[in-house]
Amino acid sequence: MLGTLQPRRHLRVDLGLDNRLVDVLGDLTALPVADGSVDLVMCYHVLEHVPDDRQAMREIARVLAPNGLGLLQVPIRFGTVTDEDPDADEEERTVRFGQCDHVRFYGDDFEDRLEECGLSFQRVTPIELLGEQMCDWLRLSPSEPVWIVRSGTRRSGVHLRSSFLPQLLDGVLDRMSEHHRERERARSRVRRLLRRTETEAATPVRRSIGHRLLHR
Repeated sequence: MLGTLQPRRHLRVDLGLDNRLVDVLGDLTALPVADGSVDLVMCYHVLEHVPDDRQAMREIARVLAPNGLGLLQVPIRFGTVTDEDPDADEEERTVRFGQCDHVRFYGDDFEDRLEECGLSFQRVTPIELLGEQMCDWLRLSPSEPVWIVRSGTRRSGVHLRSSFLPQLLDGVLDRMSEHHRERERARSRVRRLLRRTETEAATPVRRSIGHRLLHR
């Protein structure tokens, strides 16, 4: 999907612990790219797997371009502090962190960690940013937070919790839905015409066969 944005380079990085298709085998704590060279970092549900998550956050800050953005998502329980133990066995991790390959479950101090590691952030939820209809259409969890991060201590100058954006997207979806209905109606008309054409084309053949049978 990111390829449709036609980036100059789209680099998929993973440790190589499974058979997923990637461009580079690499570690989030030591990314194989130059300082300030990445316009967009997407890091969804990765940090909870990394024993040294602060080093991973510092790496994200390092590689982001001056105007670059990162999109981060982690499992989090607000109103608590982060519960972590990289040395816990798989059974305990499953109980405490939800999966055997997780080493922590984040709490309120997640955002403190981001700032400590040189990342400014803005927290949004899909429903705030996109509206209910678009969340449903894209099959997003409406209330699951996403952190939009930048390298440095400055805050984003863009206010993403804009009230007009969900309304605008709802309008777009309404138009898309209407186009979809029109397309389905057109397809139904074409199918009816094809059936009628096939029936009319077959009629002389049936008449000819019937005529021969009557005159045997």
